[in-house]
Amino acid sequence: MRTLGKALISVSDKTGVEKVAKGLAALGADILSTGGTAKMLQEAGVSVTEVAKYTGFPEILQGRVKTLHPKIHGGLLGRRSVDSHVKQMKEQGISPIDVVVVNLYPFEQTINKPGCSFEEAIENIDIGGPSMLRSAAKNHDDVIVLVDPADYDRVLEALHADTVSLTLRRELAQKVFQHTARYDSLIASYLESQSSPTTPKVFPSQLTLSYEKVEDLRYGENPHQAGAVYRERQTKEASVCSAKQLHGKAMSYNNYLDANSALELVKEFDDIAVVIVKHNNPCGVALGERPVEAYVRARETDPVSAFGGVIACNHEVGLDMAKEVASTFVEVLIAPGFTPEALTELQRKKDLRLLAVGPLNSSDRDTQDMRKIVGGLLVQDRDLGTLREMGELKIPTQRQPTSDEYEACDFAWKVCKHVKSNAIVFASRNQTIGIGAGQMSRVDSVKLAQMKANLPIKGAVMASDAFFPFRDGIDAAAAAGITAVIQPGGSIRDKEIIEAVDEHKMAMILTGMRHFRH
Repeated sequence: MRTLGKALISVSDKTGVEKVAKGLAALGADILSTGGTAKMLQEAGVSVTEVAKYTGFPEILQGRVKTLHPKIHGGLLGRRSVDSHVKQMKEQGISPIDVVVVNLYPFEQTINKPGCSFEEAIENIDIGGPSMLRSAAKNHDDVIVLVDPADYDRVLEALHADTVSLTLRRELAQKVFQHTARYDSLIASYLESQSSPTTPKVFPSQLTLSYEKVEDLRYGENPHQAGAVYRERQTKEASVCSAKQLHGKAMSYNNYLDANSALELVKEFDDIAVVIVKHNNPCGVALGERPVEAYVRARETDPVSAFGGVIACNHEVGLDMAKEVASTFVEVLIAPGFTPEALTELQRKKDLRLLAVGPLNSSDRDTQDMRKIVGGLLVQDRDLGTLREMGELKIPTQRQPTSDEYEACDFAWKVCKHVKSNAIVFASRNQTIGIGAGQMSRVDSVKLAQMKANLPIKGAVMASDAFFPFRDGIDAAAAAGITAVIQPGGSIRDKEIIEAVDEHKMAMILTGMRHFRH
């Protein structure tokens, strides 16, 4: 077991700090600390030397200056293998610091608090912390640096066993620079957003992203491509990246894509809903009094495509739905949670992936969407657009929709938003009837929705993600038995489209909102 010299501990997040301090003290470390951390450790019975006492220089400027001192940074940066460094350190009375345990002022948490003032944000920009972390990480051959409480236990174990390797030191140093890079980017983005309080910039002039790896994947979209999945560290929204996998094979790249699409669509509904996705498009969506009822209806839309699909439910899954799901081949089932009986039933299917995502709280939604293209990144506001009351939307046709048609159009519109453009959805009040996705012409999407329909179309409604450029799509829908249409409008041929709808004695709702999904 190696005996340590000095260890410097100064943390904002005090998770596990008492344990790590006692562990380092047991290894002979002389603990240096500051402010609240020193007080906490002293109260816990840890012998602590205040940094101000060690440096002989008091904390000044309301604590803004306390660790910015040569006895601290000399102890961190001095190389033990360089004779001139060792000599100068002795001449200046600088002792080597072997371990640094530091995390930073909670800048991100501060600016996310309601009513945070600019002055409060500025005071939560840490200066001494990043300086100590960077000094220690630069000299990681000689200094062990800990910024993440998750590393405390394994480092203590390695110190006790005297097995702290260069690989571990470099990994910890790498974490430091990732951490401080993200910290600096948050500060820069905040300051830019505050540069003009009356017209804050939505998108920063430089965008720095920080994600943590969840896992390596067996492969990417195809077997010859490598793949991995990362998640945003601070996101609160229910997502497949933060889901807890309760059972089944490891998730694949394509599983993640499909699961994300299914979950995002099922979030559209307050009523009990089930979505089935195949190849990143919904192939069945339905509402029900119970999840099992919604699932059976969703599956009825296109049973062939539903085989081997990915399912999302916005309510807890019970035993009755579990039995229905287990009766066929399913890749992934996502839900806020599962009853114990449902879990037992579903776990009989050894390969079925079960993801619990927790409550689907719409108030926690992320607001931006990003897509990587070669050489750059496209960033936009996320499509969270919803319609106001259906009865307030424009009805340009001679016939008004019935109450059933209004409900069906509302349902179909929510589904259509999540179908690849050009998108057409045939639906009743609580069930998709046929889905036409990803066609190059809108009339072909209408024809595909008709071809894919496994249930009677007569009396159903049609939703279109964008306007109809020609009346041929309306004519094809009418011939199939559609009685009402919901679409954005805005075509130069809107008059012709309205006339076609009137000719067929259909009703039409104009949303004024488009939902392209490329």
